[in-house]
Amino acid sequence: MNIYLDHAASTPVHPEVAEAMLKVMTSQFGNASSVHAFGRAAKRTVSSARDKIAAFLGSFPDELIFTSGGTESDNLAIFGALSAHENNGKHIITTSIEHHAVLHSFEQLEQEGYEVTYLPVDSYGLVSTDDVRSAIRPDTILISVMYANNEVGTIQPIEEIGSIAREYGVLFHVDAVQALGSVPINLHALPVDMMSFSAHKINGPQGVGALYLRREVKLNPIAFGGLQERKRRAGTENMAGIVGFATAVQIAASHMEERTAHDLELRSVFLEELSKEVGEGEFVLNGHPEQVLPHIVNVSFPSVKTETMLMNLDVEGVACASGSACTSGSLSRSHVLEAMQLPEEIMDSAIRFSFGLGNTKKDLVYTAQKVGTIIKRLRSRA
Repeated sequence: MNIYLDHAASTPVHPEVAEAMLKVMTSQFGNASSVHAFGRAAKRTVSSARDKIAAFLGSFPDELIFTSGGTESDNLAIFGALSAHENNGKHIITTSIEHHAVLHSFEQLEQEGYEVTYLPVDSYGLVSTDDVRSAIRPDTILISVMYANNEVGTIQPIEEIGSIAREYGVLFHVDAVQALGSVPINLHALPVDMMSFSAHKINGPQGVGALYLRREVKLNPIAFGGLQERKRRAGTENMAGIVGFATAVQIAASHMEERTAHDLELRSVFLEELSKEVGEGEFVLNGHPEQVLPHIVNVSFPSVKTETMLMNLDVEGVACASGSACTSGSLSRSHVLEAMQLPEEIMDSAIRFSFGLGNTKKDLVYTAQKVGTIIKRLRSRA
């Protein structure tokens, strides 16, 4: 049996998404920047996809910039906004649990002379709005906080943080890559200036994403060579990928309640089965108990090291992860769990299970049973 429980890293492409992309790849080959009929047809295809995504997100179409994914969207927001507002200050704020696309960007900015405040989180991975307010200075120009954490699933108080940022006239960027499709988003109702998205987290293709940029916010490009995306992101548009993204968004929009109910059911079944197979005192659930993405379950098994459990589950046909897909290959301790200041035995035994399209209750029952078998087997050898 092969069970994929690493949807937080990347999701399987929905059949309807693949069909829509194949249609574009086999019938359209014009460049959207060309003025002839083939180019105009390509431009209409891209514009139509942009309209569909904007309608779902509650934004104007011209506020969406297509990118190659979440990392580029984060980088464009951070470096592009700071470049356009560099005379307004040199202090920026983020959290200690951000994705490395944000954290590494801020580390680079520190080398360029910016002063960074890294906000702490509590043991659930939650940022305090009081800490946000206290960190703001007269020279603060940007705050970047992720909507929901990709490792433990904790959802941040984005609306409250955005209101504080607006009160002080500070730009606010949100990495919503993991939240898209799981959390209702209305960009014009939220006090947010920029928001990053990626298609492959919602059963769309890898290699395409978007950045929401509020009309009133200035942004300098970080890539040069063309006038695409209203001169904000050079490069020929990934037409098939963009169509796939739009199709995935439409599917997510029409099935969000159904997906949430499905994920909550799988979550409940998994935790119940773990209690039966492992024992309630033998595992610890990491992250916020209520303000959490339903499809991410981060669990520690203190008696078994992370790498040992991962390898044993892989042998049993279960694919899961130790944390972010960008760092899990290194088997290093999660910076998110470290920021949550959890005990060492909890940090060193954490596993992230994340589910979605294609997963069934049977998958989660099987996985819980295998976890129990692995723990018992390892104990017998000790």
